[in-house]
Amino acid sequence: MDEVLLRSLTPSVLTVLVRRGADFAAAEDAVQEALVEAVRVWPADPPRDPKGWLVTVAWRRFLDATRADAARRRREDRVDDEPPPGPVPGADDTLQLYFLCAHPSLTPSAAVALTLRAVGGLTTRQIARAYLVPEATMAQRISRAKRTVSGVRLDRPGDVATVLRVLYLVFNEGYSGDVDLAAEAVRLTRQLAARVDHPEAAGLLALMLLHHARRAARTAPDGSLVPLAEQDRSRWDTRLIAEGVGILQEALARDRLGEYQAQAAIAALHADAPAACETDWVQIVEWYDELARLTDSPVVRLNRAVAVGEADGPRAGLAALAELDAALPRYAAVAAHLHELDGDRTTAARLYAEAARQAPNLAERDHLTRRAARLNVGRGL
Repeated sequence: MDEVLLRSLTPSVLTVLVRRGADFAAAEDAVQEALVEAVRVWPADPPRDPKGWLVTVAWRRFLDATRADAARRRREDRVDDEPPPGPVPGADDTLQLYFLCAHPSLTPSAAVALTLRAVGGLTTRQIARAYLVPEATMAQRISRAKRTVSGVRLDRPGDVATVLRVLYLVFNEGYSGDVDLAAEAVRLTRQLAARVDHPEAAGLLALMLLHHARRAARTAPDGSLVPLAEQDRSRWDTRLIAEGVGILQEALARDRLGEYQAQAAIAALHADAPAACETDWVQIVEWYDELARLTDSPVVRLNRAVAVGEADGPRAGLAALAELDAALPRYAAVAAHLHELDGDRTTAARLYAEAARQAPNLAERDHLTRRAARLNVGRGL
């Protein structure tokens, strides 16, 4: 059974049903039943037209469910008879499904879950495992999301920016269990970039590829985090780096700069440095200035303070940091790094310990705790 083929066909089959008049929730249920039937039948009797087979079976399942539900009998006037068998039009409406799953009425977590289910073709169990929540909890989240978008028509232009934000959220979730969400986000963003003429779609794809290229070097054999400056750069995936840089250059040449392109440019400068000490921090600061202009984000300014500290010295970085709210996430970690660069090991150790207590996950907490312990040992404590 070709699981990749099934997952790639899922969004286009779902979109065909929605365009024929099925509401989103009922269509998605029917497609899932068709996929189950495909797993049962295809190994012994593979169809000549897999997409057409799935559309036919899913549409029959939808009609059966509609006719069996007394509360939906009025909808039979719309669905009428089953369309005659024949080849399914080759148009790919997957892009519309992206927009539907990233509808502004959905919360970010619901949009991510629905995108993984409807566009990514993942099962509820796989998504639940990736997010480390019970399957029942994820099923409820997806069901609520489907009900929310059931009345939304697929005949209006979607918001590319919203879709990009959802895909970036998926990517930043990383991976857990049998679902690699980072890789899944790259796959879905490739699809989107191929279907929409938008430089920020290309910018996001470049950003993902450049970050994903460093993945193998981000953790030590014991699972601990390895900071960028300490990573073994020979483990970086040069193929992904080259692809990401090429996509970024094409996007930048269109002179429609956006935040994902700016972030990708920063990632490209890190990837271009043969060693950490050869990083072009001056140019990175310039890109952070552009990014701050585009987003006015305090998190961007926090990262900029780190770059300023590397480019102009830790005192300059601390001065930039002093302009920001100390309640920002990871503020203490940045302050600790800059104080360590400045030689103030006592303050740095205290701030690393404080940052560890505020860390959002166990891996980051352990990393910061080790940094504090290393400085304390160096002081003989």
